Amino acid sequence: MTLILGIETSCDETAAAVLKDGRFLLSNVVASQIDLHRKYGGVFPEMASRQHVLAIMPVIQQALADAQVGWDDLDAVAVTRGPGLAGSLLVGVNTAKGAAWANQLPLLGINHLEGHIYSNWIEAEGNHPDKVFPILVLIVSGGHTELILMTGHGEYARLGGTIDDAAGEAFDKVARVLGLGYPGGPAIQNAAQNGDDRAFRFPKARTKNPYDFSFSGLKTAVLRTVQRIEGQDLSSSRKLTPGEHLPEQVVADLAASFQRALVDALVEKTVRAAESLEVTEICVCGGVSANAALREAMRARAPIPVSIPPIYLCTDNAAMIAAAGHFRFLRGERAGLDMDVIPNLPLTSH
Repeated sequence: MTLILGIETSCDETAAAVLKDGRFLLSNVVASQIDLHRKYGGVFPEMASRQHVLAIMPVIQQALADAQVGWDDLDAVAVTRGPGLAGSLLVGVNTAKGAAWANQLPLLGINHLEGHIYSNWIEAEGNHPDKVFPILVLIVSGGHTELILMTGHGEYARLGGTIDDAAGEAFDKVARVLGLGYPGGPAIQNAAQNGDDRAFRFPKARTKNPYDFSFSGLKTAVLRTVQRIEGQDLSSSRKLTPGEHLPEQVVADLAASFQRALVDALVEKTVRAAESLEVTEICVCGGVSANAALREAMRARAPIPVSIPPIYLCTDNAAMIAAAGHFRFLRGERAGLDMDVIPNLPLTSH
């Protein structure tokens, strides 16, 4: 049996969790900063790191208390070392180093994207923890959209990814264009519920690599449509604030049409890869996997089983870091106290 403490501070969520055997969740504590960053329309890095400093120890103490374990019960401390915001990552990594040293526990440095992948191994509704490789993984988060072929634990082959805006970035930018606020994913989804997803026909980008994604053109198409509807002079340097004068129903139709185009692109390429590579299962993970339209479309159109974690495991959390840490711990991997953060850490095989 293993008990792993996971710590996650890659962006604007301060999180800690205790996981048993890489699968059973004993505690999962997340302190969100969304309300602090909403007025900026996105994450303000310096504010995020300061808030992590304030929240990190109370969050860890709460996670241990909820799991009814002490430091002496743990087998290791796993912490996100990248990718993410440098200042935010440093808070988590330095705290994990101190905790590991003080309690003589092994330290594990975890890739944030690998953590999202292993959210599908946690025992929870929507997951199929008993998996047979090879598996196709679609990672869709704020800054990442990637298709990964997973042939074993810690064994990854990148098939493709975004060549410009990631899906999460597209949601945030289009929400801003439509005047829906931050974070964009939930705002677009809520607005789309009352919209006609065929009211506007938005383009799907063609990419040289069939498994790459591109959402910059889709985002621009929404912006140009809004400007046209509002009668803005596209050649003028003085433009109205996008979405400022749109009727509520038009906003809903635009949100629904945008969401449909983005979801179609994600599902079509994922299903095509699954059929071509003859994988046993599709795992979808990352913050955008919380989107209801994506979850429904992927399950309806995929020819094989689809695993998507429950909403609370889609967004950033520490349970997924502990899950990834469990498998690295079993392989005998350990990090030294000289481990540093890597803001652009790539996902690579062990």
